[in-house]
Amino acid sequence: MNKQTAPFSARKADWFFVGFFLLNLFFITYIVDIEQLIIPDPAHFQYPAWPPAPFVDMVHSYGSSLDPLLLARPVWWQMTIWLDVLFYGPFYAAAIYAFVKGRDWIRIPAIFYSGMLFADVFIILGEEYAGLHAAPHFMQVLALNLPWLLVPLLLAYRLRRESPFAYGHAASLAAEDLSLSQASPPPS
Repeated sequence: MNKQTAPFSARKADWFFVGFFLLNLFFITYIVDIEQLIIPDPAHFQYPAWPPAPFVDMVHSYGSSLDPLLLARPVWWQMTIWLDVLFYGPFYAAAIYAFVKGRDWIRIPAIFYSGMLFADVFIILGEEYAGLHAAPHFMQVLALNLPWLLVPLLLAYRLRRESPFAYGHAASLAAEDLSLSQASPPPS
């Protein structure tokens, strides 16, 4: 069956995902996170050409007030940043294109990304809660990181169908829900 792609303007929920990918690509990955690779020791550094000094100060201020793990930068933490810079950053660019154009090939990479990001953030939050570099204000850190724990779950759910961008996707979901609700109860 040939499924026609619904235009991006008709897929309002996808706007949320594209916004999330844009935020990560242009701010989190290549400003906030890359700073942690460019400046290995935030106590002794010279401002780099990138990211701009106000952003470096912002990252360091956040680390000083809420997130000592971000300033400690243990090796395992740096490896999560390398994943972000080398893999997630290019994924965000591809995902923006795929979601806007309605390209189904993004499904499998996005599901892998969702699992990886959820695992990364879950492990990081464990350290933030009870690790060597535990956050003094864990609930604030949790609140700030919650999108990176929840969006991967929403993304995997959004892309669970073979043709997630096709017309009729929403209609098929509604029909499936209706058929499940009308199913007869099992015999007793």
